[in-house]
Amino acid sequence: MIRGISQIVVFLVAVTLLTGLVFYIKGAVKARANMPVPETEEVSLHPEVSVRSVSTGSYNAQITGYGSVSPHFELTLTARVAGQITMLSNSFETGKRVKQGEVIARLDNTEYKDALAQALKDLSDAKLSLLEEEREALQAKTEWESSGLTGKPDSKLVLHAPQVAAAKAAVTAAQAAVKTAQADLSYTRLAAPFDALVVARSVAPGSYVQEGAAIATLYSTDRAEITVSLSAGQWSGLPDMETLNTGKWPVAIGHAQTGCLWTGYILRASRQADENSRQQSVIVALNHPLDSDTPLLFGAFVTVNIQGPPISGLWELPGSSFSQKGEIWYVRQDNTLASFTTEPVFSHGESIYVAPPKGIADSSRKVLIHPLNHYLDDMAVTPVEENAHE
Repeated sequence: MIRGISQIVVFLVAVTLLTGLVFYIKGAVKARANMPVPETEEVSLHPEVSVRSVSTGSYNAQITGYGSVSPHFELTLTARVAGQITMLSNSFETGKRVKQGEVIARLDNTEYKDALAQALKDLSDAKLSLLEEEREALQAKTEWESSGLTGKPDSKLVLHAPQVAAAKAAVTAAQAAVKTAQADLSYTRLAAPFDALVVARSVAPGSYVQEGAAIATLYSTDRAEITVSLSAGQWSGLPDMETLNTGKWPVAIGHAQTGCLWTGYILRASRQADENSRQQSVIVALNHPLDSDTPLLFGAFVTVNIQGPPISGLWELPGSSFSQKGEIWYVRQDNTLASFTTEPVFSHGESIYVAPPKGIADSSRKVLIHPLNHYLDDMAVTPVEENAHE
């Protein structure tokens, strides 16, 4: 009996607890329903883009090219006549310099002196023969006129006209032979045709050289020249052809290894493009390169920096602003994107210089530093100045 009463009590307690729990849950749900709902913060969907504010300005193109140093003249000096080397100048050594007209070697001239003497004798004989023929002609003319004959002789030989002409031709030939003998004799003296650097010597005392044999390789020292090939884009930053060919446009020449600098000038500009590279060249010059405080040696590899004339109306931008599609992107006043297609007028270092369209060139613009390929015109963005996080 007691056990049954206990079970009833437990059941009633459980029902009471369950009923209380139900009422508690309902109250909690109602209270939560009456609580104010927090406002959700609006998330911006406009991507941030790095920009730089730029305005148009005037800039000088800086064109950099490369080339090797060559002499104004490069000459292989050859023997004009054959003979044995009898003398070499002390300055006729590889690496030394010689003056224009300086005799650097001599050939045995005995044979050529004899030839000149014989030519002079032949000339004297020819002149004597001419005098004799002219006298004979004068005498024949006198005799013809005193004979009382009228008209002209049947043959020109009667008045010795052909004989005189032959004698005159012999004199002319003898005179030419004398000049040839004199020239041959002078060719035994080998002289420098210009102020030169001796690059190579091909003879020694006592050696016998044939006519046309190489004696030396000479480089002129009056001027060094550097041929620099430039692309069409680089040419666009240079002055006009007439200005370049005045020989007054300055350039900076730098040694590729030592960093030494020289101030040269554009000597001339070529008027044709290379068939292989399609590039056009300018020839840069430096006068008396070996006389500088630091000599510029022939054969050195150098960099050439040319400053062009000022060009106005350009933006200076980092190279990364130029997209793979050749576009420049900028942000309008309403923070939407716009772009235009262009080609840099010139570049220098890490910067490019472009001419913006006239419609946007009159005021400062925010230009994207790293445009992406998926950007679209009129796309809303949040511009962030490039140095905002620095």
